[in-house]
Amino acid sequence: MAQAWAARVKTTPAVIAAQIRRALRQGGSAAPAQGVQRFFKEEMEPHGWPTADLRRAAVRFRRQIQQEHGLNFLMEVADQLFLGSVREEKIAAIFLLEKLDAEFGDREYKRFESWLGRISSWADHDALVHYCIAPMLAAKPARLKTVFLWAKSADRWHRRAACVALIRGARKKMFFPEIIKLADLLLADQDDMVQKGLGWLLRETAKYDAKRTAAYVMKIRGRASRLVLRTACETLPAAMRKQVLLSKQSSAKTKLFESKL
Repeated sequence: MAQAWAARVKTTPAVIAAQIRRALRQGGSAAPAQGVQRFFKEEMEPHGWPTADLRRAAVRFRRQIQQEHGLNFLMEVADQLFLGSVREEKIAAIFLLEKLDAEFGDREYKRFESWLGRISSWADHDALVHYCIAPMLAAKPARLKTVFLWAKSADRWHRRAACVALIRGARKKMFFPEIIKLADLLLADQDDMVQKGLGWLLRETAKYDAKRTAAYVMKIRGRASRLVLRTACETLPAAMRKQVLLSKQSSAKTKLFESKL
């Protein structure tokens, strides 16, 4: 009887995902959960897990799932977890797959791209794009065409993804022409999430190609928002940073003066 019942209870990705959700809910802490909301404009449903603890737990889950069921099953578990709006569940989904990008191909890339439609906040967005999508772009630059499609999307998270997805490549001194092309497309974007993403991308580009990035930032200082410029300049040498920001102030004063004529 027991064996017949066990045979009917099939271990599926949904079953394993439910077990992980339960573990995350029971293992969280109320105090950190209450403090998380101040970092987000969106309403969050946090369980109160520190990121390092969450990553360690996900690695343990991953090891067991892969050993017993394999990589495809693991992907389906992550797919289940990346539904909904609970921050730790979605971040755990990404940590399950972190550093496995060498084993993924175009099918998985398309799966990750589809997850952009499930984004709840900058936290699950940046985890998905930075840890899953960006390494796959750096590994196969032919995928860059998707980035420019995202840049033209009406959805803020797709436009932010276009920026964040190039950061891994920027750190390898790749994609400079594409980064400039993308920045030109998004300079006029008024969404603060997109501006922060673009500033982050330019900042990382400046770390590894300061001279060309500084020249570009000087060129756009009259068109770019102060948020983009300030973020982009963070890693530039102090003299360069001062020159860019002072030039921005001078440009703004000139425009104000001209508007009064």
